[in-house]
Amino acid sequence: MKRRAMLTNRLLVLSACLLIPGISTFAQSNLTGFWVGLFHEDAPERLPGPQPGDYLELPINEAGRMRADSYDANRISAVEEFQCRPHGGDYSMRGLSVPLRVWEEYDPDTQQLIAIRTRTAWMEMERTIYMDGRPHPPEYAHHTWQGFSTGVWEGNMLSVTTTHLKPSYLRRNGVPRSATATFTDHWIRHGNYLTVTTFIDDPVFLTEPLVRSSNWAFDPTVKMGTYSCEPGTEMFVPEGTVPHYLPGQNSGQDSFSAEFSDFFGLPFEATRGGAETLYPEYRQEMGEIPTPPQCWRYCFCTSLVNCAERPSASQSISRLRFENERTPE
Repeated sequence: MKRRAMLTNRLLVLSACLLIPGISTFAQSNLTGFWVGLFHEDAPERLPGPQPGDYLELPINEAGRMRADSYDANRISAVEEFQCRPHGGDYSMRGLSVPLRVWEEYDPDTQQLIAIRTRTAWMEMERTIYMDGRPHPPEYAHHTWQGFSTGVWEGNMLSVTTTHLKPSYLRRNGVPRSATATFTDHWIRHGNYLTVTTFIDDPVFLTEPLVRSSNWAFDPTVKMGTYSCEPGTEMFVPEGTVPHYLPGQNSGQDSFSAEFSDFFGLPFEATRGGAETLYPEYRQEMGEIPTPPQCWRYCFCTSLVNCAERPSASQSISRLRFENERTPE
């Protein structure tokens, strides 16, 4: 009887502890620590960067397509304001921004969790995810690159809602994302692996949400240094000008936007994006592939070491012939 009474008392104490405010539920995951990115998914876009005209997997509308066609990559070198620009919050974990550090911030008096914070090495991007139930600011409040984020635990999944983003890009080849966009991301840890799935809503440039995912591996041995960026003159352009293409100048089959489809042997219209191209039914509509699939670029790409252009001799000759044919007299 005495032993049973002691066991009962222990169970009562344990139950009381679980009811104390501030004790985390067992369903929540610990996301703190250092994480390294895994680039087995969409590596050419995320590592060396996407090619001009690559709008695959993007549910963009005509306005987004026109803005993307107007983009000239020389803009980064010519306009110093763009040289040290960080990614937007919806892209900061997708681009080449490893490693990632996650830590928690607590109220020193109550020991309640205030926020989960992240930092990525490239451009020293830091993001704050408020966990204390505070509301989002009004629509006219200050917008930033990382936006304003609030999070809640849904079982072992951290769900985050982000608003108040500065205009940025959905892809680093000029595909735009407006300041009215919002996004939600869901963080799930499986052992030493982390999956972050993002849903981007942009009523200006998207016809439906853009869904992306990225994966990370836990690595406590990682060291994160500082990242300094100083803009400087890289190329001369006339004062007050920004490199660009005018509407209609870079959108046809014979434009630079078509280079992506030519390299990989894809129908030009299939590379132009749009929600209809994301679904299996589109295979029945896109028509015949104009040329056999090529492998001039990114034949094997899982890291910066092996993600490069390594054409064979015959491919180099074919490519040279192709480029000579495209060069105007």
